[in-house]
Amino acid sequence: MKGVVLIVATIIALVTSLTAQATSVAPTDSLVIRFANRTRLVIYAPDKAGIQALSNYDLNKIVREMGMKLDSVPGGPTAISQNGERFLKDTVLVVTRKKDGVTIVINDKGDTTRTVVREKNQTDRDYERARNRNHGRDNWNIDYGVSIGLNNFIQQSTSPAYPEESYDLRPIGSRYIALSIGAMPTIIRGKYASLKLYYGVEVAWNNFMFEGNNVAEKQPAGIAFPDAGRDLQKSKLTVCTIGIPVVPRVTFYNNDGRKICHLGFGGYVNYRLDSYRKIKEADGSKDRRHSDFYLNDYRYGLIAHLGLRNVNFFVKYDLNPLFQTDKGPDVRTLTFGIGF
Repeated sequence: MKGVVLIVATIIALVTSLTAQATSVAPTDSLVIRFANRTRLVIYAPDKAGIQALSNYDLNKIVREMGMKLDSVPGGPTAISQNGERFLKDTVLVVTRKKDGVTIVINDKGDTTRTVVREKNQTDRDYERARNRNHGRDNWNIDYGVSIGLNNFIQQSTSPAYPEESYDLRPIGSRYIALSIGAMPTIIRGKYASLKLYYGVEVAWNNFMFEGNNVAEKQPAGIAFPDAGRDLQKSKLTVCTIGIPVVPRVTFYNNDGRKICHLGFGGYVNYRLDSYRKIKEADGSKDRRHSDFYLNDYRYGLIAHLGLRNVNFFVKYDLNPLFQTDKGPDVRTLTFGIGF
């Protein structure tokens, strides 16, 4: 019974919307339909023309839609009204998706046109918010970062004056740390990928910790790595540099505009600010001496980035030797780690 009352109320609202002005007196014409289950469908109109206009409507569609709405209406009094134009026969809906929303054009038999601009749905708004949040730092904002990793020597050539075992490194002890400040403007932006350019300034410390009891010493002919002749807790050579990395990146996003990962490949140039050797004796005492140790003041190389969300994995490789020619072993530095 509730459903029939809903249908009757809806059709009354539809017929009333066809009139130019509502009347406060009793209607002059009405249409009463009696069904076998003691249900009545009553339609009021100000005149015969109003009832005859029902032929322009798809009553089956009205009944179907009202029946579907009943499933979602809780118990109690029911009152649902709809705009009659949506139930006109031979109605064509032209839906056009635009950047600022969706345009719906309704064309009926009379060639009348009505345009409705729908607000972006929740998915569109979520995507915009996520993209703005992830791209908020894409342009010219300053980013600060910390990188930690490990160093290793890549041997280019051997020399009797510098046997490899004299400067072998401890894998875990040869640590790398860098503090950076930079920017990452977007060059080309798409919905699922964008091209960015990371550049900045970083101060880095490369620690080369030797195996055994070898120490770094500067001698007239070049650097040497003699055995200390005693047990040491650790012996290392540290190089502090300031550098400029430049890395083009391709960043990928999911359907919600959230960052998935990024890939980057570029280069860097570093200048040596300081270098020293540090020895920690077995009893815990320390000896620290500063010198250039025949290190090249400038270092340059290649760098690769692999990022997952806000974590960035990197690999750096020097293209020039760590030491001056004929003043030390012919080695390049390989550094890898993670940045935040």
